[in-house]
Amino acid sequence: MLFNSYIFIFLFVPIVFFIYFYLNKKHWVKLATYWLITSSLFFYGWWNPVYLPLIIISIVVNFFISQRMITTSDKRVKKIYLYIGLSFNLGLLGYFKYADFFITNTNAVFGLSFENLNLVLPLAISFFTLQQIAFLVDSYGGLVKERNFTSYTLFVLFFPQLIAGPIVHHKEMMPQFKKLKNHIINYDNIAKGIFLFSLGLFKKVVIADTFASYANAGYSFSDSLNILEGWVTSLSYTFQLYFDFSGYTDMAIGVALLFNIRLPENFNSPYKAKSIVEFWNRWHMTLTRFLTTYIYEPIVKSSRKFSFHKAMFATFVTMLIAGFWHGAAWTFVVFGIMHGSALVINHYFKRSKRKLNTFLAWFLTFNFLNISFVIFRAPTMHDAYNVLHSMFFGNIVLNFQWFDKLHFLEPYVSFGAWLQHVNANYHVFVYLLLALLIVLVAPNSTQIVKKMQYNIKYLIFGTLIFVIAVLDMNKVSEFLYFNF
Repeated sequence: MLFNSYIFIFLFVPIVFFIYFYLNKKHWVKLATYWLITSSLFFYGWWNPVYLPLIIISIVVNFFISQRMITTSDKRVKKIYLYIGLSFNLGLLGYFKYADFFITNTNAVFGLSFENLNLVLPLAISFFTLQQIAFLVDSYGGLVKERNFTSYTLFVLFFPQLIAGPIVHHKEMMPQFKKLKNHIINYDNIAKGIFLFSLGLFKKVVIADTFASYANAGYSFSDSLNILEGWVTSLSYTFQLYFDFSGYTDMAIGVALLFNIRLPENFNSPYKAKSIVEFWNRWHMTLTRFLTTYIYEPIVKSSRKFSFHKAMFATFVTMLIAGFWHGAAWTFVVFGIMHGSALVINHYFKRSKRKLNTFLAWFLTFNFLNISFVIFRAPTMHDAYNVLHSMFFGNIVLNFQWFDKLHFLEPYVSFGAWLQHVNANYHVFVYLLLALLIVLVAPNSTQIVKKMQYNIKYLIFGTLIFVIAVLDMNKVSEFLYFNF
């Protein structure tokens, strides 16, 4: 079930919301929790009920292992259980997500002919696996002592953040469910939640999906793009990725607020960053937190003597793993290598005490991101090469024949429909300019909600973007991070 669907917005959420708070009003708190868990299972199973047993088994196994670690005082036994838990989670992820990748590359290297398993990637497996790995490590370290299976199940399954995050810690989310005041309808949270959801829906349906049509068409013609078309294709995906994923996050945080649950911020105007270090402090912030806490720090601590150079090695390895986490393809490995190298260079440059002009620093950072996202998006390295080659070595032309043959630039009722009187060839440039202004000048969703006031201006604005987005929901469009 997609956030950007009529059934989710007008049926699923209202039903879950009213029954949940009705049960709490009657002081049937346990029943309300069971209702939320059941609803979350229904939400997950809507995609493919075949994989419901998988996520349930994952929850049961991880909870069992956490209990063994909590109840034992023997550090050696506790560590064994931790390794068993990590092996189980990584094995599950490896089997469903990376089995075919390793089979294909093994065949290529050794001249073998093993058949691919052709497994369908279970929805959200990367996210609920990372979340449970964090829980096991925290249980091992004594930071979490959850003994209630129902509470743990809700922690993993809570539907707003189940599919694509934000990646949450048990200690920051579950205490909220236990607060009595959160069992009562909070109209302030409802107003902010609906407003934030509307912002996210607009980002996804109106902005991201518009750029998706440009990017998808561009990659379809990747072997014949001129220099202008190459840059339009790459920039379209760069904006699509941000508005799609940050839009999902806004909607997730907004829906959670309806239930008086505050999820962590996940984006903070990342395209305003003036360095790659700053970018990763602003982009997918809960993933950066996970990588830092559970991969980077253990690598650094494993070294007998800390040094800056060893920290840089840990940084590079962490980003290599992060790249591969996104998908079973060499494009993601290269993406991880690029960002790992850029972070290391960035840190060494900062250590030299040199400074770049502010605009130049932003310009270099943004263009590095745009180039790296070409590789992130491309189906193969060959497609990435084609787009990058067109961007820097493509033919310089002054006509728009490529745009004329692409159906997505024909006039349609969508964002900027008021521009239909302008030649359709120019729409894409107007959209790119508007997107650039939004990410560089406009406040982000969190900042807007913090300043939100209960007046006619916000009511009109919120209603307008919601209505425009709902009217533009004429097709089913999955979120990009559902693939990761």
